[in-house]
Amino acid sequence: MGTKRVIVFSDTHGRKTAMQKIIDREADIYIFLGDGEKELEEIKRRFPEKVIYSVRGNCDCCTNAPALGSCLVNGIRIVFTHGHNQRVNFTDEYLFELARQNGASVVLFGHTHCRLIKYKDGVYAVNPGSASQPRDGLPPSYAFIDITDDGQVFCAHTGLY
Repeated sequence: MGTKRVIVFSDTHGRKTAMQKIIDREADIYIFLGDGEKELEEIKRRFPEKVIYSVRGNCDCCTNAPALGSCLVNGIRIVFTHGHNQRVNFTDEYLFELARQNGASVVLFGHTHCRLIKYKDGVYAVNPGSASQPRDGLPPSYAFIDITDDGQVFCAHTGLY
């Protein structure tokens, strides 16, 4: 089994080069949190061997991507959404409720373009920031989550360039 790496990214807004740089990094799973679904469709066609999950963002139109997704990694449930429907600009209450409702230990969201890792009541909430248009004064970024085979979770951000 071994440790699994999940790369999480969001809010590319048309920047294919940013998305390509992230997909070029080694991971077991990639999760895209929306606002760039059109570019992601091309990436999925070019790299069919990569495991890529995605949800649509508030700027993604004409896509079949779901609004909510989840996966199980080394026994840890991850639930993910873009975040606009959970009012992430104002509160994290709905995110943590979403995690509880889905039995998740990790909830992922984007939308704000600001990096965040918060741990509350046994749940990690992770926003990777924006891979193209950060709003927190920091460089473009993505997040990675390492989950050991015994279920330990390690979350971090890293700059894209």
